[in-house]
Amino acid sequence: QVQLVESGGESVQAGGSLRLSCEASGVTYSHYCMAWFRQVPGKEREGVAALWISGGFTYYADSVKGRFTISQDNAAKKTLYLQMNSLKPEDTGMYYCTLDENIRSCAPTMHAGMLLKPDFPFWGQGTQVTVSQ
Repeated sequence: QVQLVESGGESVQAGGSLRLSCEASGVTYSHYCMAWFRQVPGKEREGVAALWISGGFTYYADSVKGRFTISQDNAAKKTLYLQMNSLKPEDTGMYYCTLDENIRSCAPTMHAGMLLKPDFPFWGQGTQVTVSQ
């Protein structure tokens, strides 16, 4: 069974940086999609960034392009990162790591204009990011 554990969330001031980590275990696939979503109370989960593992394609929401970077360390460790720079108060939220063995979830990494949908079967517990002015 796939398990995802996020870490790295904390409170920072606007303009600061954070790096979120997601450790994945139980993954047996060679090709899969991993992504970060965020959510604030009362709003739907927003797809922030995605990475097609082994394909190398990435997706970023318009709101984070140029500021956030999604990456993975070597495949053996299966740790996903989200480097967040120039943080803004609107980046505040609970950040979730997700995984889908079906590459269709990573379609936005290959098709401009598509939005990342929260149709992933595996989710972590989330890590809170709070950005203050």
